[in-house]
Amino acid sequence: MEKPDTWQTDGKSIFKTFEFPDPAIALKFVAKAGEIANELDHHPDLTWSYKTVKIVLTTHDKGGVTEKDHELAAKFDELEKS
Repeated sequence: MEKPDTWQTDGKSIFKTFEFPDPAIALKFVAKAGEIANELDHHPDLTWSYKTVKIVLTTHDKGGVTEKDHELAAKFDELEKS
């Protein structure tokens, strides 16, 4: 089964799994993703495992997905391409 290229939702959050050619690139992505999240003051649930990074976004104080989540998701998509 292929992984989806787009963000998915479970109704309360949006999530995506990013895959990289090696763990060093995945770790650099995690570090930069953290910087971006701090800049936007919106922090994802992030899991790094070897060459895979899973990001889950939700706005906890709003009880679900907001524009902030979509904005951060777009930033992570841009980061993946760079």
